[in-house]
Amino acid sequence: MCPKNASYYGNRAATLMMLGKFREALGDAQQSVRLDDSFVRGHLREGKCHLSLGNAMAACRSFQRALELDHKNAQAQQEFKNANAVIEYEKIAETDFEKRDFRKVVFCMDRALEYAPACHRFKILKAECLAMLGRYPEAQSVASDILRMDSTNADALYVRGLCLYYEDCIEKAVQFFVQALRMAPDHEKACVACRNAKALKAKKEDGNKAFKEGNYKLAYELYTEALRIDPNNIKTNAKLYCNRGTVNSKLRKLDDAIEDCTNAVKLDDTYIKAYLRRAQCYMDTEQYEEAVRDYEKVYQTEKTKEHKQLLKNAQLELKKSKRKDYYKILGVDKNASEDEIKKAYRKRALMHHPDRHSGASAEVQKEEEKKFKEVGEAFTILSDPKKKTRYDSGQDLDEEGMNMGDFDANNIFKAFFGGPGGFSFEASGPGNFFFQFG
Repeated sequence: MCPKNASYYGNRAATLMMLGKFREALGDAQQSVRLDDSFVRGHLREGKCHLSLGNAMAACRSFQRALELDHKNAQAQQEFKNANAVIEYEKIAETDFEKRDFRKVVFCMDRALEYAPACHRFKILKAECLAMLGRYPEAQSVASDILRMDSTNADALYVRGLCLYYEDCIEKAVQFFVQALRMAPDHEKACVACRNAKALKAKKEDGNKAFKEGNYKLAYELYTEALRIDPNNIKTNAKLYCNRGTVNSKLRKLDDAIEDCTNAVKLDDTYIKAYLRRAQCYMDTEQYEEAVRDYEKVYQTEKTKEHKQLLKNAQLELKKSKRKDYYKILGVDKNASEDEIKKAYRKRALMHHPDRHSGASAEVQKEEEKKFKEVGEAFTILSDPKKKTRYDSGQDLDEEGMNMGDFDANNIFKAFFGGPGGFSFEASGPGNFFFQFG
């Protein structure tokens, strides 16, 4: 009815702004100032729409025009300051993004969005940084809100894919990246992410196949190649480190396996499988305190019967490791036969017998006498099947040792070598002895 009235366009712009329809409101506000360049409220509304949509530079120009018309206008003065603050937040965020300080970028975008609540660009940047920080639900929520308003938004589709990719849902992630590229074929970030996702999936699957086929060397190489693809993919890389740790344990490279599992839990401290794998490697390398620590962590997280038993076994081995190691004292393997134990005792008993060291210093005599007693003690336990079984199983820990209080190493020695007069040590020169048997 009256298409040339600037106030009507200004009023409709104000109404659309109240409804949150800033893009439509911007058109009306611009029309109002085209019709009447001296319309101060028209310039203010145009600036407010630009600012709300994230175009702070254009907002500054509108507010400057309003101030030219009315230099005392308090609203124009304040909005001009707000627009400049948004420009500054943008600059800081851009610098911090390059520095990979994603937490600070999120902070800057939160401040900027207070003045520019309808800016998809700020929301997307915030969501991308939330994803990089591992705050996937928050990032997904921001991207989903944008997609509800604009289902073809390539940036939002990319962020949805990025979250899935970093949560190790690679197949679903690829679908979103492909969809983003369909909307924007030149979307560089979606292109790179899609390529990385496909490469990671292929390498991981090839590694798993090689492992199942028993080709551990090839599996190791494939997992290593996969780890080089994208250092930012924490969850997938944690699994790759754990998988490579399993390969190393199969290759009996236990220290390397422990290192891989440690890298896995550094990336994902909730990764139970990595703790279990590392704990088993600690058990295999007799690092029982470390194994107990890992099994405790696992049991605190998942209180299952299996995890409880694993913890109990590790605690028992730790206790066993702190008592005398009779196998080590005799210098034999834990699977040594009865004959091997006897031969080892014969060798060690003769080596440490006090008579052999009668000419040595008092300190040496005392040390050799101690070793002689330990050798006899070890033989007493390991040569008796029942005592050996209790020792191996750790039952002796609940029986206050093996009750060795009245133990006499000389009696064991005499019994082994045939009683009194069975043999003697005689000097054959300074510091040398030979054994004479009766």
